[in-house]
Amino acid sequence: MGTTQLASVPEPKYWHLKTVLSDALDSEFAVGEILPNERELAARFGVARATLRQALEQLELEGRLQRRRGVGTTVAPPRVGVSVTDPGPAWPGAGEAADTWEPVDSGTAVPPAAVARLLHAEPDAEVHVVRRTRISHGQPLAAELLYIPADSVPGLGAVDAPGGDVRARAVLRELRRLDLEGQDQAVELGSARADDAKALDRLPGAPVLVVTTRYYAQGRTAAVGVATYRADTCRLTFAETSPSGV
Repeated sequence: MGTTQLASVPEPKYWHLKTVLSDALDSEFAVGEILPNERELAARFGVARATLRQALEQLELEGRLQRRRGVGTTVAPPRVGVSVTDPGPAWPGAGEAADTWEPVDSGTAVPPAAVARLLHAEPDAEVHVVRRTRISHGQPLAAELLYIPADSVPGLGAVDAPGGDVRARAVLRELRRLDLEGQDQAVELGSARADDAKALDRLPGAPVLVVTTRYYAQGRTAAVGVATYRADTCRLTFAETSPSGV
C-alpha cells in the first residue's frame, strides 16, 4: 500500500480521515478482515496516532468497525435491519425469523415492574422467562428475554425439561399452542445494562436498541419480549408503502 497524505482541510482532521478510511474499507477490505495496526495506518495516512484513534472510534460507533478482544479491529458486517413495522403476528420461535434466534435457557423470575404492568401480573408474581440470543456473522447481535405467565403455558407442568435450552424450547412450544390474535412493538434507544453488555460483548452503558413486543391471545397479553440489539450493528427498517391505488 502506498502512502496517502491528507491535504489541509477546514473540518477536523480526524473527521476527514474517517471519510478516507471509510472509502478504504469499501474498496480494499472484506467483512471480517483485520485492519493493519495503528502504527501502520498512522504512517500510511500521515497522521498522529491520536487522530487515527479518533477516526477509528467514530467508525466503530457508526458500525463500520468492530474491536474484538484477542483479535484486533475488524471490518464489521452490514447492519442488520430491525423492523419497526408489523410484519404480521408470529409467536417467538415461529415464522420466517425462527431460525435467527437461538433459545439459551429458561427459568422463573419476578419480571421488571414495566413488564409486570404489561402482563397485568400481580406484584412479586413469578413468570416463566426464556432467554434467547441472535447471532450474525459469528457475533452476538441481540439478547432477548421473553416473559410468559404460567396461565399462558398451562401444559408445561407435564414437560420433563428442568432447564437449559431444552426447557426454553418446551416453553416456546407450549406457548405456540395458543391462538395468536396479534402483537405490537415499541422501539427505543437505551444503554446496555451489565447483563446485556456481557451477552452482547459490549461495555456497560453502550448504546442499544430495545424492542419490546407484546403478544395477544385469549383477549389478553399472553407474553412480552424485550430484545436488546447492539446499536452499532443494527438499523431501523420500515415496510415499503405503495402510492394509493397502485
